[in-house]
Parts: sequence; C-alpha cells; structure tokens
Amino acid sequence: MPAPRTRLNVLVNFRKSYAREESAGSLKNVSITGAFLAHRGSALKAGEKVQLTFVVSGRERQIQASVIWSNSFGSGIRFNPQNNRDIQIVDDLIYFVEEKRSGTRSVLDEIFKKVA
Repeated sequence: MPAPRTRLNVLVNFRKSYAREESAGSLKNVSITGAFLAHRGSALKAGEKVQLTFVVSGRERQIQASVIWSNSFGSGIRFNPQNNRDIQIVDDLIYFVEEKRSGTRSVLDEIFKKVA
C-alpha cells in the first residue's frame, strides 16, 4: 500500500549526482517515501540519482533521491535516506505543510511565503 501523500508546492533546487549545475523545480506532493518533482528542461531518466535542496523552517535541507519515472511534467522520485536525520527532514516538511493548512501556527505562514 502506498504511503499517504501530502499536497504542497515547495521550491527546490536539484542536481543529478554526476552534474555540477543545479536546476529548479518544485515538490508538488510528498510522502515519507517519495514525491512528485515538477521541473522543466532538465530531463531526468528513471534510475538517475539526484540531490534535492529546499528550505524548511528557515533552514536549508538536502536529501538524496532516485528517479522512478519521468514525463514532460516532471518526475516521480523516491527518497534515499542515508540516516535518521534524512528521514526527519521529510517528516518535518510534511508536518510544516499540514500545520500551515490547519492555520494553527502563524509563524509557518511567514516561512512558506519565503519558500513559495
């Protein structure tokens, strides 16, 4: 059974594991195991590894992922956590998005204005 998904729109930079330059995209939905990465131009192929960089709670975060599939709209990616900290990064992202939706924490509005 697939992991539950949380809809969001978080800007990310990503680069292929063997590339020097970064490309821009956005995470459109996320689960603890993966996400949809919307991007243009930079064609990703199934099996490629990428490093994602994004901001959560005012802090820059990085996580490794693998491309599962790709089409003209973007790519499905699976996170490749290296340790518990990586798992916590994804968990924090989901938590902050859900808290923003519930409207219970006004500080998150400021965070996501900067991210979006």
